[in-house]
Amino acid sequence: MSLLKVCNTYKSYISLTNRTRIRGTQFSAFFCGAIHIDTLHPRNCVQFSTLGKEKSSSQTVQVTFTKSDAAKEETLAPPPRRTSSLLSDETKLVDSLLQHTASLIDKNASNIIAFSGGVDSSLAAALVHRSFQSSSSTLKTGHVKAVLGVSASLPDRQLSLARNVAASIGIDLEEAATTEGMDTTYVENNGQACLVCKSHLYAALEAVTKRAAVVGETSKKEVILFNGTNADDTNDPTRLGLIAADNFSVRSPLINISKDEVRRAARHLSLPNWDYAASPCLRSRLALGVEATTKHLQAVSLAEDRVRDVLCLDETMNLRVRMLAGKKAMVEVDQKWFEIEDSGPTDPIIDAEILLKSHGFDEYCKTLGFEGGMGVRPFKSGAVSR
Repeated sequence: MSLLKVCNTYKSYISLTNRTRIRGTQFSAFFCGAIHIDTLHPRNCVQFSTLGKEKSSSQTVQVTFTKSDAAKEETLAPPPRRTSSLLSDETKLVDSLLQHTASLIDKNASNIIAFSGGVDSSLAAALVHRSFQSSSSTLKTGHVKAVLGVSASLPDRQLSLARNVAASIGIDLEEAATTEGMDTTYVENNGQACLVCKSHLYAALEAVTKRAAVVGETSKKEVILFNGTNADDTNDPTRLGLIAADNFSVRSPLINISKDEVRRAARHLSLPNWDYAASPCLRSRLALGVEATTKHLQAVSLAEDRVRDVLCLDETMNLRVRMLAGKKAMVEVDQKWFEIEDSGPTDPIIDAEILLKSHGFDEYCKTLGFEGGMGVRPFKSGAVSR
C-alpha cells in the first residue's frame, strides 16, 4: 500500500489503499488499518491538510494537497553516495571519451551532431563541443552545431527537452524540418521506415551547413556528421538507421561504450537528462503496417501525455502508447511502476487499466482515432518493430 504523509493537526501518518492516487486539487481516500509509520517512497511524499474530521475505517476523508519542499529532504532512505572509486572511474571514462572524440573532429570543418535531446545524442554533443573548444589551435576555422530534426514524429515534450539540454551544454542548436513524412516507404511503415527516416535526417543535416555557406554565414568547408550510437545499439537488428549512418559516413563518439557507461558519463558531465528514459521517435510506437501518418503520430503523442499525467510518471519512467493492428491502443508502462504499485492483493496491470478508464482514457483514445479499444502491459523496447 502506498504510504502518504498527512500533515493534519495531529501530524500523523496514515496508510492509504494502493488505488489511491493524487488527482486535481481534491480526492477521496480510504483508511485501511491502524495509523503507522513506515519507509516513505520519495515520489509519494506529499504534504496534506485535512478539511474534515477523520472517520472510521473504510470511510471517506476529503483532503487538499500541496507539494512539500520538505518532502524532498525528508526521506528515510537517502540515495547511496557515489564513492571516490566510482568518481575516479567515471573521470577516466570521460577522459577516454574526450580523447577519442578529439580524434574524430576537424577544427576546420563543420562538425554537426544529429541531436534529439536523448541522453546518447546529448553526450555526443557535449563531447564534440568540449573537444572542439579545448582544441589548442588558434587557426581553427570550423565550428560545432547540434541540429534537431523536426517533424510530426517529434513529440512536443522532446522538443522542449532538446532545447533545454542544448542550452545546458552551451552548444548552438538549429532546428531543421525533415521530410520523411512525404516518403511513401516511410508512411507505409513496412519495415524500412527507420532507414528512410535517418536518411532524410542526415541529408537535412548536410543541407543545413551547405545552405549556410550559400548565404555567406559560413565559408564552404567539409561537413562531418556525428550521432549518439553506442555499442549496445549495434547489437539491435531492428536499428536500420545504422545503415543510413554508414551511408553518410557518420561518426560515433560513443561507439565503444555501453548504454550504462553512456549514463555514467552523462551524469559525470552533469547533463540534466542523464537518467531519463529513452524516447525514440513516435513512429516507433506504430505496429508494422500501421501507416505513419501525421494523425497517427499525433494520436500516440497525445495519448502518452495523458497516461503520464494519470499515472504520475516522470521522465525516468519508460512509457509507450502503441497503435496496434486494428488501431488498438496498447499502453506499455515501465516495470518499475508496476513493482511500486504491486503491494496489494490485486493485479497492478488491472489496477492501471481501471485507473486509466476511471479518468476517461478509453474514451479519450476514441477521439484520437484509436478504434480497437485499449490494453495495458509492461514496457518492452521494440515491442512492435519486429
